[in-house]
Amino acid sequence: MDVKQQIEAYIASQPEPKRSDMQELHRIILRVLPGCKLWFLDGKNSENKVVSNPNAGYGSYTIKYANGTTKEFYQIGMSANTTGISVYVLGIPDNTYLAETYGKTIGKASVSGYCIKFKTLKDINIDILEAAIRYGVGVTNED
Repeated sequence: MDVKQQIEAYIASQPEPKRSDMQELHRIILRVLPGCKLWFLDGKNSENKVVSNPNAGYGSYTIKYANGTTKEFYQIGMSANTTGISVYVLGIPDNTYLAETYGKTIGKASVSGYCIKFKTLKDINIDILEAAIRYGVGVTNED
């Protein structure tokens, strides 16, 4: 199964209404990042132990670690959680930017340094979510 099929199977495995919301988010992210690299992480570590929720990733940027090493990773991520959906906007250097810029206007969502968590899409302003995604992609592509 290729990555696109893994993402589609992951979304299809979710109960409604989360499944429909994730399908719509997938479509929105692909519209913002047409032709981007797709990622699927099953949430398991090298010993096959579950360490996180499975997640779909979109785009690519280079993580630079303090010790000088680097690693390619996705820019935007999407994951189901027990209460709803999380969207990850990775690579933003200022860990207060998302919350300060989008937290008050996005709707019923919890916004942290790199994560926007909400119960359903109808609870949030999708235009604001798209703006946060576009900002994250712009920042991580400045190199």
